[in-house]
Parts: sequence; structure tokens; C-alpha cells
Amino acid sequence: MGTGGILGIFEAGGIVMYPLLICSVLAVTLATERTIFWLKIYKRQRRVAMDVLNLYESNNIVSALETLKKNIDLPIARIFYFALKFDDLTPEEFRLALETESKVEIPLLKRFNHIFDTIVGLAPLLGLQGTIFGLIKTFSSIQIGNLGATNKAGLTEGISEDLIATSFGLIVGIMTITLASIFRGLYQREIGRIEEYGGYLELFHRRHQQSKQNYEFTERS
Repeated sequence: MGTGGILGIFEAGGIVMYPLLICSVLAVTLATERTIFWLKIYKRQRRVAMDVLNLYESNNIVSALETLKKNIDLPIARIFYFALKFDDLTPEEFRLALETESKVEIPLLKRFNHIFDTIVGLAPLLGLQGTIFGLIKTFSSIQIGNLGATNKAGLTEGISEDLIATSFGLIVGIMTITLASIFRGLYQREIGRIEEYGGYLELFHRRHQQSKQNYEFTERS
């Protein structure tokens, strides 16, 4: 189908095709940004987290902080760095630091979810509105009592606007809800990983604190 054919179908869909086009372009643009974001995370985040945990477990805190600084564009790096940059935190304070920074990162991980949800609800309604416009044109072309004088072109145009707008609205809604579901699943999985890695870091911190306290007790004795 050529450009003219696509343009013809678009024009046949009526005025609601323009907001539907905006919705589809917006959904694709935001989905592209989210795809790049999640690819960046999944390529590096697990490796960085494991490297930092290994360094911190071996009490190499300086190297752990340097690794976090080099990868500060990752959410897990910012969470870990926020907690580790403070000295002499109690286990409770350390957990609070991890939880506080995790809450700061959540909006970034959920970014654009509300826009996707809006498009999912709006696109089918716009398609339905196109159906109503198409039915209005269809009925206005029918002359009761004189079917021979009925405007066949207007009748066809009304039916086309009805079907095309509805179909396009459903396509945009289905496409967007699929993308939103994928990103929501990635978000939930990432939250689970942050909790897992944060739990390991908290455990190592408790061990370091206990070792430090035992050492100080031995020195005093």
C-alpha cells in the first residue's frame, strides 16, 4: 500500500484520527526512551551490584565507593552510594538510608507509566467517538421514504469513518497496553533485585559493624 493509500485511509477515518495519531506517536516515543533505559540497566546493573558487594564484603570500601561513582547513572549505584557514603551508621540507620534512596529512585523506574495508562484508556474512547461521527454521517445520508435519492457517497464515507477510527483506536490501545505491561513487569523485577542486593549489602554492613565492635572491645580489654 502506497503513501497515498495510507493517507487516504487516515483521511477517511475522520477528525478523531489526529488525536489518535498523537497518542500513537507519543506512545512509541516514550516506549523507545523506556527501552533504552531498561537495556542500559540490564546490561550493567547486575555486574556493578555484584562487584560492589564483593568489594564491600572484603572490607574494600574505598574501591566500592569508586565503582559506584563510576556507575552513578544506574539506580542501584545511587542507592548504594547514598548509604555507603555515611560513616558509622547503625544497622537501623543504614537500612533507613537504603529505603530512603530506593523511594527516590522508584519514580524514575515507573516513569511515563501514568501516560501509558492514559493512552490505553483514551485511544479506544476516541475510536468510539469516531464511530459516533461515522454513524451521524451515515444516518444523515439516508433519506427515509426516498431511498433512491440517498447519498451513496456520504453513506460509504460514514461507514468508512466508523470502522477505520474504531480499528485505529483499538490498535493504539492494544499496542500501548502491551508496552505498558512489559515495562511494568521490568519495574517489578527491578524492585525485587534492588531489595535482594540491598539485603546483601545490609547483611555485610551488620557484619562489619559487629567486627568493628568486637575489635574495639578487644582493644579496650
